[in-house]
Amino acid sequence: MKNFEYAGADTVERATMLCAENGTKAIAGGTNLIDLMKLQVETPARLVDLNSIDDRRIEEEEGGLRIGALASNTAVAVDQRIRSDYPVLAKAILAGATQQLRNKASVGGNLGQRTRCFYFTNIDQPCNKRDPGSGCGALTGVARIHAILGASRHCIATYPGDMAVAMAALDAQVELSGLANKSRMVAVRDFHRCPGYTPELDNILEPGELVVAVHLPAPVGGTQLYRKVRERSSYAFALCSVAAIVDVKRGKIARADLAFGSIAPKPWVDQRLTQLLVGEKPNMALFEKAADILVDGARGVGDNDYKIPLVRRTLIATLCEATEI
Repeated sequence: MKNFEYAGADTVERATMLCAENGTKAIAGGTNLIDLMKLQVETPARLVDLNSIDDRRIEEEEGGLRIGALASNTAVAVDQRIRSDYPVLAKAILAGATQQLRNKASVGGNLGQRTRCFYFTNIDQPCNKRDPGSGCGALTGVARIHAILGASRHCIATYPGDMAVAMAALDAQVELSGLANKSRMVAVRDFHRCPGYTPELDNILEPGELVVAVHLPAPVGGTQLYRKVRERSSYAFALCSVAAIVDVKRGKIARADLAFGSIAPKPWVDQRLTQLLVGEKPNMALFEKAADILVDGARGVGDNDYKIPLVRRTLIATLCEATEI
C-alpha cells in the first residue's frame, strides 16, 4: 500500500469540497476500498473519512423510508420496517456478506463498490477499467464470473453487489450531493454505468459528488424474493441473482418488478419482462417466454456461456416460487 494523507470531514459540504480534488477518495467502512489499496489497484493521495458525518438514520418520509448513506448494512437489514415492508432488501443484504463485513459496510459505499474481475484486481494484467487503453484481459482469458448482458469489447466485468439489485427492483432513488450544495436524485437503476467506450467510469457520480441517502418508495406489498446462485453456500459473490417483487390478484399478475445481479456491469432491469407478465395468468409457458426475452441478445465469451441458461432457469424458478405454481 502506498503512503497517503488522511483528512476527516464532519459535514457533507466539507467532504464534497475535499473529494473534488484530484487523487482524493472518500472512505466510510472501507470494506472494498482498503482491499483495492492493498493491491495497489486504488492509489489515492488522500482519504477523506466520512464517519463524523451524522447521517446513519433510517427515517420515515412521505410513506417510504430515507436511509442515510452512512447507515451500516447490518442496521438496514435488521430494521423492522425494512424486514416487514421491504423484505427483498433485507434478504439481499443478508445474502451479501458476513456479519463482520455488514457491520462495517455502509449503504453509500456498497453502492459504489467496484468489480471483482480477476484482471481488474491484478495490476500485472491488462484492464481498461483500471488502466484505460490497456485492453480487457477477460475477453480472451478467465471470464467465468463475467457479464453476458450490457458489456462491450472494452470491458465485460460485472457489478458484484446484492443490495443495489434489490433497490433496483424496488425502484429506489439515490440522493446525491455535490459542490456548492448542489443536490440531485437519481434512480438506483440509473446510478451505475455500462462500460461502452469508458469502462473506467463505474457510475454517474461527478467529481466531488457523494451519495448522501437512498430513498425507498412507499411499501409495495406482494411476494418479495431474492434468489442468489453461487458456487458455494457460504458467503460468495453471485454467479447470478434475481430480486423479485410479484403480486398476484384474482388469478393474474398485478405487479412484477424484477432486477438481476452479476450478469451485467450494473444491476440489470428489463422492463419488457414487466410488460409481458402484468395482466397475465401465471403459467410455465409465460415464464419461459419471459426468460427468453431476458437472454435475448445475451452473449458469453466461452467461460461464462453457462450464465445464459443459468439465469434463464433462475428467473423461471423465482417466478414459480413467487406465484406458487
